[in-house]
Amino acid sequence: MKKYTFTEKKDTRSGFGAGLHEAGKKNENVVALCADLVGSLKMDAFIKDFPERFVQVGIAEANMIGIAAGMTIGGKIPFTGTFANFSTGRVYDQIRQSVAYSNKNVKICASHAGLTLGEDGATHQILEDIGMMKMLPGMTVINPCDYNQTKAATLAIAEYEGPVYLRFGRPVVPVFTDPDQKFEIGKAWMVNEGKDVTIIATGHLVWEAILAGEKLAELGIDAEIINIHTIKPLDEEAVLKSVQKTGCVVTAEEHNRLGGLGDSIAQVLAKHFPAPQEYVAVNDSFGESGTPAQLMTKYGLDSEHIIEAVQKVLKRKR
Repeated sequence: MKKYTFTEKKDTRSGFGAGLHEAGKKNENVVALCADLVGSLKMDAFIKDFPERFVQVGIAEANMIGIAAGMTIGGKIPFTGTFANFSTGRVYDQIRQSVAYSNKNVKICASHAGLTLGEDGATHQILEDIGMMKMLPGMTVINPCDYNQTKAATLAIAEYEGPVYLRFGRPVVPVFTDPDQKFEIGKAWMVNEGKDVTIIATGHLVWEAILAGEKLAELGIDAEIINIHTIKPLDEEAVLKSVQKTGCVVTAEEHNRLGGLGDSIAQVLAKHFPAPQEYVAVNDSFGESGTPAQLMTKYGLDSEHIIEAVQKVLKRKR
């Protein structure tokens, strides 16, 4: 098992803020809009240096999406920012009609996704957003794993033409990817090569998959770990190459089991290479109030549950 270490922990939303600021320096057409959550979206540096390129919409998320879509007509590259729940569930009709259907170059940037929003509870935690957004024709869906990868993804989508949903989170998590990485939209990252089982993870679950891989190695199980940061378009070639080698797969995500990364992997396998699969995800339920760590454990989104899923899928493979 390849060894990964970290020297600090940072929230992925801060990676977005740093990436947005740098993108603003590179391209004067980059603009930002926020629905009254500037601090939560870490937009302060961008606003300080480019106040004329920022619009505070207030608590009017649907209006924010409409304004952003209109801005693209004049050649602007709008980044909208609010919580993931309000970025998708509250404004789905506006995204569908004004952004996706029209193929507008809007970057929908969503913080506080999943259970790790924490104490604000089920009404603010969204576990359906990946499914909602990946079903929209032409929508790119990205869910990076740490601060550095989120910053790199933000810079990459500024240069990409087309609508994008960028999902990130609130809690501090280990920073373990390269600070100077090149982010390739639609290209999976091989975290660790192995031969016994494939673990495909996204977002905060990538680090948990690495921890699980280390413990599995001690048990004599050689796990191949893949980071799928781009859920749509999915790197089907990487998925199939791995599962054809290992013969089974575990998917891990901070999302509902229905409609997320696991479903996308299952579709690929059903079509090209049927194989045993186990899911590490929220099992079709809403969340609740609690610390991020408490919720991840209670809902089975940690390294121990990944290990259990691996042991289960290996029995099915045999």
